[in-house]
Amino acid sequence: MKKNIPYIIRASCILVFLLTNLRCSAQNFDIDMLRSINRSRSSYGDNVMMGFTNSVYPVSGLVPITELIVGYARHDKQTVDHGWEAAAGVGLNAIVTFGLKDIVSRKRPYVTYPDIQPYQHVTDASFPSGHTSFSFCSATSLSICWPKWYVIVPSYLWAATVGYSRMYLGMHYPTDVLTGALIGTGSAWLACKGNKWLQQRKHKQPAATLQ
Repeated sequence: MKKNIPYIIRASCILVFLLTNLRCSAQNFDIDMLRSINRSRSSYGDNVMMGFTNSVYPVSGLVPITELIVGYARHDKQTVDHGWEAAAGVGLNAIVTFGLKDIVSRKRPYVTYPDIQPYQHVTDASFPSGHTSFSFCSATSLSICWPKWYVIVPSYLWAATVGYSRMYLGMHYPTDVLTGALIGTGSAWLACKGNKWLQQRKHKQPAATLQ
């Protein structure tokens, strides 16, 4: 057993060294990619990217609201269900996104790296990107409701451009954006699966009651 101790210590040191270097490499990749994107800014590009950024929260609210209004107006149960799914997805996404911001408390890139030029200064945390998570949540909800290429392609192109705009405008690291995209997509998907599970449970209840 005593002979094994030096090997365990040596292996632990190697593991710590590898993990430290991996973390440093990831961090370097993160800021290097952000710098390359942020340095390409122009006045015209700023206007375009700010337009995509500013569209996120209105779209996130309009998608479920529109579906619910249209669904109830037409007495279309499927559209109503999609509307509630979209609303649940937005709610779940908000909880996870803002919860992680409080837990991780990652500083904005322009705070840590003064050479990053943001289009505005904000006080909340950087990780994950809220704009990206909400845009991918909306894109996924729309794609689930209407699984047609002419809905899916524009929806995800819009969401991807929003994510790029957050880096272009100096507001987020690439890892913030990637994580936001995963959270938004997962939230919409879970809301859809959750609604289907509830509907199946609801339809099975009468049969169980009769027995």
